[in-house]
Amino acid sequence: MSDALDYLVQARPEAMGHYFSFLKDAGKHLDPKTRNLISVITKVDAQTERGFRQYLKRALKEGCTPLEIIDALLMAFPTLGLTKIVWATDIILAMQLPGFAPEALHGAQPRWHDIMAATDLDDGEVKRMDCEGRGLFVYREGQSYKVYDSLCPHQGTDIPQLALQGLTLTCPKHEWAFDVKSGACIKNGKTPLTPIESKVEVGRLMARW
Repeated sequence: MSDALDYLVQARPEAMGHYFSFLKDAGKHLDPKTRNLISVITKVDAQTERGFRQYLKRALKEGCTPLEIIDALLMAFPTLGLTKIVWATDIILAMQLPGFAPEALHGAQPRWHDIMAATDLDDGEVKRMDCEGRGLFVYREGQSYKVYDSLCPHQGTDIPQLALQGLTLTCPKHEWAFDVKSGACIKNGKTPLTPIESKVEVGRLMARW
């Protein structure tokens, strides 16, 4: 929710309550995918980047595929026009969502990527890595490793190494905080960090996406 909407909810809670009730009731006969795709299109039409990032992540979480989102944008061409579709695509690319990679869209299977030597990370240490254009956070506990996407699950902000304090990772944009031992969100939100499958093979830490 934007700062302006936050303000209006506080200033006129009764009126805004009716507004949100209307939005909820208006879509009650639509399946969740359709409702989410329409929400994504409305954010592109208004060119509100924060809202688009939020509703895009929500649509993906609730079952929409990257191809369905792209098709929804293209189907809305008569009202959006090419400029707004390109604007939305630039944001999608900046978010580095793996499902939107051309090879993923055309059926390529996830593959293993060589992240680092397993011994390059000390027991209890967390390190941010970049591998083939994707940001990762890697945590080691004994001989066990956990790998997470560096993008905040809230609005896709790329979280930097400086956001790490001990074992707590805090997104600088809206201060969602995460426990890197479990990936759980421990402050301001509920959605955990996105885990990435990993393994150690011949002394190298590998991750698959």
